[in-house]
Amino acid sequence: MTTIAAAGVMRIVTAGCAAVIAAAISSGPAFAAPSDATDAPPAGKVTVDVLTVNGSGCPAGTATTRVVADNTGFHIAYSDFIARDGGTSTPTGFRRNCQVSLQILIPQGFTLAIARADYRGRAYLVSDASALQRTNYYFQGEAANNLADHTFDGPFNSAWHTTDITAAAALVYAPCGETVILNVNTELRVDSPRLASWISMRSSDGDVDTLIQFSWKQC
Repeated sequence: MTTIAAAGVMRIVTAGCAAVIAAAISSGPAFAAPSDATDAPPAGKVTVDVLTVNGSGCPAGTATTRVVADNTGFHIAYSDFIARDGGTSTPTGFRRNCQVSLQILIPQGFTLAIARADYRGRAYLVSDASALQRTNYYFQGEAANNLADHTFDGPFNSAWHTTDITAAAALVYAPCGETVILNVNTELRVDSPRLASWISMRSSDGDVDTLIQFSWKQC
C-alpha cells in the first residue's frame, strides 16, 4: 500500500508482481527560477560528498555514495540498515532511521531538482506483521516537504522496490550558483506481535540501495 504525503509526487510500490500507484494533483513551491533552455545533464564533473551521517540505522562509516556516470543521479548504499521486531529482537530494534547530509557540487551555470527516488530492500514478515519505509529528502533551507510512506503487510519474504516521482510542475530546484546540501532522511519500521520479522536496506542483502535522480536546468 502507498500513502501520499507530499504534493505533486507519485508513489509506486513494487513487491513481487504487485504494484500500487497513486498521484497527488497539487503542485509544490519553486525554490529557484532557472530557464527552460535544457534539461540535459551538464558535461562537467558532478561530485556528491557525505557531510554527516546520523541515526540508529547507519553507524559511522556504513553509508556510502556513488555518482551515476552520466550525471543523472547518485546511489546511496547502507551496510547496516535493518529493523527487527518479534522473537528475541531488542525493545528498540523495531525502528531504525538514517539521515545523510550530502554536499553536491554542480557545474557552473546549472541547477538541479530531485525528480525521482528509487529505494530497494528486502523484508521477511510473518502473517500478522507489517513494515514501513519512510523517506524525506530536501535541500538545506527548503520549506517543501517530500515525505513519502510505503507500507508492506505479511506474509512477505522477498525483495521490495519503492519509487517516488515528482511531477514536472512540482519540481523544487536548488538556488542557482550555490553549493547544494541535500538531506535524505530514511526510516525503517516493523511491527510483529509474535514471531521475528524484519525489513532491511543492507547492501549485503543483494541488489539493495537508494537511487536519487536529478532534473537539470540551466540558470
